[in-house]
Amino acid sequence: MTAIFVALHIVSAAGLALYGVFGFLTLGLFLQVRKERSPLPSSTDSDLPSVTVQLPIYNEREVVQRLITAATALDYPRDKLEIQVLDDSTDETYELAAEYVKVCQQKEINIQILHRDNRHGFKAGALQGSLAQAAGEFIAILDADFLPRPDFLRRTIPYFLDDPQLGAVQARWGHLNEEASSLTAAQAVALDKHFAVEQLVRHRAVLFPKFNGSAGIWRRDCILDAGGWQADTVCEDLCLSTRAVLKGWKFHFADDVVVPAELPATILSYKVQQARWAMGATQCMVKYARPIMQAERQTRMARIYALLSMSAYLTHVLLLILLLVQLPLILTGTQLPPWLLFFSMLGLGQPVLFILAQHELYHDWFHRLRYFPALLLVAIGLAPSNAWAVINGTLRRDFTFKRTPKGSHRSYRLTPGVMLGVEGTLLLYSILTLMLAISKGYAGPVFLLATTSLGFGYVVLLSILEMRPTP
Repeated sequence: MTAIFVALHIVSAAGLALYGVFGFLTLGLFLQVRKERSPLPSSTDSDLPSVTVQLPIYNEREVVQRLITAATALDYPRDKLEIQVLDDSTDETYELAAEYVKVCQQKEINIQILHRDNRHGFKAGALQGSLAQAAGEFIAILDADFLPRPDFLRRTIPYFLDDPQLGAVQARWGHLNEEASSLTAAQAVALDKHFAVEQLVRHRAVLFPKFNGSAGIWRRDCILDAGGWQADTVCEDLCLSTRAVLKGWKFHFADDVVVPAELPATILSYKVQQARWAMGATQCMVKYARPIMQAERQTRMARIYALLSMSAYLTHVLLLILLLVQLPLILTGTQLPPWLLFFSMLGLGQPVLFILAQHELYHDWFHRLRYFPALLLVAIGLAPSNAWAVINGTLRRDFTFKRTPKGSHRSYRLTPGVMLGVEGTLLLYSILTLMLAISKGYAGPVFLLATTSLGFGYVVLLSILEMRPTP
């Protein structure tokens, strides 16, 4: 039995080290492509094509009017701009949106609201169903928590004019409320790494680039050629992106165009978002692993990079395995081989990318490193919910698209459910195992057990505080 626990420890540590090496690979690629630039092609109003801006919403009463205001303020020729509010709401959001749309229409703005009385296909279903009614040659998508600047379209659409094979342009996400709390600050650091480093590498090195679900524009012909929006995953953006790449379409990342968005203000909202992303990425991995491996038009590096990216949430499963084997290893007095320390060193590949992103984006990057402890605690604390999402993404075919509540007034309350008990149990396990390791003089697992104790404790505490009645 002891041999099994040792094997599980080595396999999970090796798996985490693999994703650390993936981080170092991304670092090397970043240093190769960071200076590449694609200047915005010049254009006049007569050159610009027709665009439909789609605003998919579901129960967003706190932010829907703000979103519509931002969309109607976009600086683009009015005779070439159409706005569609795709509303699946079951609360008063629809009435608020419809009333505001009517006001905009009285100002001769080309805007309409398309309301569904069901959520068939969730966001993908709304996008696919509205495509036939969209007049634009290009489709811009903005989720409810985004606030594009007026020049958003003028700084992205011209890229399509010079390349008929360009299927999508993705802008970089910014943050509206990163300083609201340590939680939102941690989220900002995580997203900065993804956009400033990972997305830049994927697009410029042509390693299965992807659309992020919002703040991007699609060529309509690309959507249709790739098979349209499909609702068999909860990451319809990654799903369509993968099919488009396999079809030979190009992508462009406009890293100098920043569209700020509201970060989830509560730990329960953030857990919902991250679990959905973890499940969706895993679903896409299951769906596309074979087509990606067989994509002869893509380089071997691109195929490997795509598979590692889609499977990255597996690290949460590996972390939990690594944690759970510590108690039996300590109780049996098992001494692990010292070369396992090398795996720990390789794990630094991902933290380096977080620091790099801050250095690339901000003049006060060193000062912003103060957000890293919260980032570490949140990343560990979300391991149980994300691991469960990965398992569901692998095994289940029926699912519900759980939206991330927006706004800070907690009018859409969430409850932690069974997962709070799982996190509490892991917290107790980590603390007791840490005490046992210290009492027996086992220094090896102390750092792991200390960080998991703090991480689970942080998430459990935030979850309990959010359960308090609203004043």
